[in-house]
Amino acid sequence: MKNVVAVILGGGQGTRLFPLTKLRSKPAVPLAGKYRLIDIPISNCINSEVRKIFVLTQFNSESLNRHISETYRFDMFSEGFVDILAAEQTIESRDWFQGTADAVRRTLRHFVSKNIDYILILSGDHLYKMDYRKFINYHIEKNADITIGTIPVDEEEASSFGIMKIDSNFRIKSFSEKPKGELLKSMKSNLSEFLKDNKSGVKKEYLASMGIYVFNKEVLIELLKSYNFLDFGKEVIPFAIRNKRVFSYMFNGYWSDIGTIRSFYEANLKLTEPKPVIDLYDAESPIYTHARFLPSSKIVSCKILNSIISEGCILNGASIRNSIVGIRAKIGRGSEINNSIVMGADYYESVEELNHNRDEGIPDVGIGNNCVIQGAIIDKNVRIGDNVLITNFKKIQNLDRDFLYIRDGIVVIPKNAIIPNNFVL
Repeated sequence: MKNVVAVILGGGQGTRLFPLTKLRSKPAVPLAGKYRLIDIPISNCINSEVRKIFVLTQFNSESLNRHISETYRFDMFSEGFVDILAAEQTIESRDWFQGTADAVRRTLRHFVSKNIDYILILSGDHLYKMDYRKFINYHIEKNADITIGTIPVDEEEASSFGIMKIDSNFRIKSFSEKPKGELLKSMKSNLSEFLKDNKSGVKKEYLASMGIYVFNKEVLIELLKSYNFLDFGKEVIPFAIRNKRVFSYMFNGYWSDIGTIRSFYEANLKLTEPKPVIDLYDAESPIYTHARFLPSSKIVSCKILNSIISEGCILNGASIRNSIVGIRAKIGRGSEINNSIVMGADYYESVEELNHNRDEGIPDVGIGNNCVIQGAIIDKNVRIGDNVLITNFKKIQNLDRDFLYIRDGIVVIPKNAIIPNNFVL
C-alpha cells in the first residue's frame, strides 16, 4: 500500500446535519460516545496499511484540525501521516471548493507524486468497516481505470442513491443519479449470486454507489485537468463510465451515509443492539481516536439496558435504556434517558465553577435530577436543569429555537445550550 494515497472528503457546510455542524465540520461530529466521524475512514486506512492520508475540508475545521493533530501521530521514521488540506486561495483560484472533484483538483499538487500510483477517494461522513487492501487489489486485478465501491440496496432505498448497472464481469455500463419510476426499474442488476448468503429476506436488485473510489493516478489527473468537472458523483463518474474502464467493487457489509440528523441518530442507536451492525470490539480492526486518559465511569444505583457508556462518566441513580452516553457525561438522580444520544462534555467543571453556577442559578454541565429525555440528541457541554421533560410528546417534526431544534421528529439540543429547570417539550 506504499503507492496508495487516501484523500478523505470532509464535505461542505453540512446543512443537513445542522445544528450538530453549527460549531464543527461534519467529520468532527461525535460518534458512538467517544469517537468522531473522521475516525472511521482514518481507522479503515490504518487497518488497511494505507498510511498516507489527506483530509480535505473548508468549514468550521478548527476542532477537526485539533483532533487529528492530537490523535494521529505516526513514527517519525515511517512515511505515514494524516494531514488537513483546507480550502485556500492560490494564484490559480481565489474561490472555495466548488464540489468534491473541484476540491481534489485544487489540492492535487499536495498528494500526486512519482511514488503514488493509486488515489483512494473516501468520504468523511460514512459509518462502515472495510479492508481497502481488498478493494485496491480488486482494482488492479480488473485492470481498471476507476473502481467504485458499491452496495446492494432494495427498490425503496435505490431512489436515494446513484445507481449503477453492471455486466457479467462487474464492469459498470450505466449510471443514474437517484432514479425513479421506469428509469429506476431499468437499472436492476442480477445480484442473486453475490447475495446468496443474504439472510435478511429483503430483495436487493440495485447497486448503489458508496461514494468511495480508486483511481489510477494518470486517469484522475486527466479527468480533473482536462475537464472542468465539479462533482465526482454527478459529473466525473457518468463521464468516465462512457470513456474509461470503470468497475464495481461490491461490498456486502454494513454501511451508512450519515448525512442527515435522522441517519446519524439511527446509525448511532444501532450500535447499542446486542449484535451491533459494526463490531467496535474487534481487536483485528479497531477504531482509533484521541487518547484522553479519563477515569473509569462511576455508576451509582443505576438501571442500564442495551446502552453504551463511555469513560469518565458520573451516573447517579439514573435509568438509561437503548442510549449512548458520551465521555464525561453527568446524569442526576431519578433521570430517565431512553433512545437518546448524550454526547457528554469536553471538560469537568471545577469546584469554583460549580459554586459559580449555584450563585448564578445556572445548571451544571450535564443532566440534572428527575429529567426525562426521550428520542433526543444532546450535544456536548449542554446544561440541563432539574425536572426537565424532553420527549416531543406533541410529535413536532421540525422546529428552530435558540436552545433546541427538531429535525424529522428528533430533538437536538445544540452544543453549550442551557435548558432551565422545569422546562417541558
